This record gives sequence, C-alpha cells and structure tokens, in this order.
Amino acid sequence: MTYFIIVGIPGLLPEYHGLASFVFLAVYLTILFGNSFILAVIIFERVLHKPSYLIFAHLAMTDLIFGTLTLPKVIARYLWNDMITPFTTCFAQMFFVHSLGAIHSFILLVMALDRFVAVWFPLRYPAIITNKTTSIACSLCWTLTFIRMMGIVLHASSLSFCDSKILQCFCDHASITKLACGENVAFVQEVAFANAMVTLLFPLSFIIFSYFSIIVAVLKMTKAEGYHKVLSTCAPQILTTCLYYVPRCVVYITDNLKVKVSPDARIIIALLYSLIPAAVNPLIYCLKTADIKEALMKRFKNRKINLAFKSNTKP
Repeated sequence: MTYFIIVGIPGLLPEYHGLASFVFLAVYLTILFGNSFILAVIIFERVLHKPSYLIFAHLAMTDLIFGTLTLPKVIARYLWNDMITPFTTCFAQMFFVHSLGAIHSFILLVMALDRFVAVWFPLRYPAIITNKTTSIACSLCWTLTFIRMMGIVLHASSLSFCDSKILQCFCDHASITKLACGENVAFVQEVAFANAMVTLLFPLSFIIFSYFSIIVAVLKMTKAEGYHKVLSTCAPQILTTCLYYVPRCVVYITDNLKVKVSPDARIIIALLYSLIPAAVNPLIYCLKTADIKEALMKRFKNRKINLAFKSNTKP
C-alpha cells in the first residue's frame, strides 16, 4: 500500500461538493484568523502575560495547527477532487491529529488546575502558579504526548492493509486500522483505545473534580463581588471544556453501547467536535474574559486618540 484514498463524507452528492468546500474554507479561515488574533493579542499585550493567558495561547496554538493540518486537504478533496494521500503523509497527519487532540485535553487539565488553585488558595496562587511553572507544564504536555503518540502511530504502521478507502475527511487511527487485515489488528486497536481512554478520562476526571470544587467554593462565598469574579473567570474555561469533551463522550458512549450510527453521521460528528471548538474558542476568550476585553478596548481607544491627534496636527 503506497497511498490512501480520502473518501470524505460518502453520502455527500457531487452537486454539493462546491458548497462543502466553501463551508470548510470558511471554517478554516475562522480558525486561522481567530486563533492568530488571540495569539497576537496575548503576545503583544504585556498585561496579558499571566499564567491563565499562557494557557489560552497554548490552546489557540493546538487549534490553529490542527486546522492547518487537516482542512486544506479536505477543501482540496471537494474543490478539485484531490483524494489521494501518500502512505507516509497519511500516517504523519494521523500522528498530529491525535497528538494535538491529546495535548488540548491535557492543557485543559492545566487550565482547570490553574482555576482550582486560584479559587481555593488565592494567597498562595502567585507563588504556586507562575509563568515559568505554567510554561513547563504546557511544554511537558506537548513533549510527552508527541513521544506517546509516536509509539501508537508506529504500532499502526506495522499492520498490513487490504483496502485503501478511508471513510473520513482526514487520516485518523480508527479509520485507518479498519482497513487493515491480519491477526494483530484487534490488538493494535485495543492499545489505541486504552490510550484514548487515558487521554480523555484522566484529564476529564480532574477537570470535573476541579470545577465541582470551584462551584462549592462559590456557594460558600457571601460577597456578591467575589461570587461574580469567580464565575466570570471560570466561565471561558468551562465553555471550552464542554465544547471539547461533551461530543467526544457522546461518541465513546454510543460506541460502547453498540448504538448504530451511519458513517455519514459519525464523520459529521467527528468534524463538529474537532473543528467547531477551534472556531468558537477565540470568540469565547474575547467575550468572556475581562482582561482581554479591557486590553482590546484600551488598544482601540489609544488608536482613536492617535488618529485624532494626527488629523488635528495636519496643516
């Protein structure tokens, strides 16, 4: 096997391919400009050089890289009917698809830990959660995940393949191993499933515990100002976490309960939980995070003042 054929959504009629390519292009541009904007704001606004915003920056990087690695090929498939993907390219894409998903999951864990310490240990927070410790934690999320996923991908690449048609819009482990044949296929799939459960359930368990503890702390507060401040700082994290985990949990539950889902529906669900959070997260950061809104408003006002001053000084 030297190449794979990316079928995409099998039930999508050819007359809708142009519309599909337009939708995917719109989603990609939203992901590209939205996450680039968030990264630029966090990098250039010194007031945002704080641990929680460093975490936002890492989340934006995972979303940006994921969209760039997957969507151009999807657009080409529906715009120019470019369905052929070389064997090594497909496995490289699979490596990054699953790595970035796992990195995103563990960075959400770091974000939950950040909020947990901020709410329960506010006086010790500046000493425990610093830019340095946050950067180290996020860097470990990237490094350790890349090492772990390398083993999963190499394990899958050792299989023999009897078919080349991938019923998905990009190369992922489940879609590729379904095309394999031989007695080792089941073992490779079981190892990958166990790895996925660790990636999903370990961070999710701590995240649920963390936000439950935060809710308990909020209910104990007597001052309305503190109550509002905690909810406003945690709202973006809770929204981004729900967007990431809820659809994935639905997919795993339906798989374990042997619920029959059509290939088209499964592919669309996978696209929704992979792409929609990446497109929506920058909007959540901007609308739900007070410091980012204040930094943007200050930048906008300074620009208006500078333009007004230049216009008044012209002869």
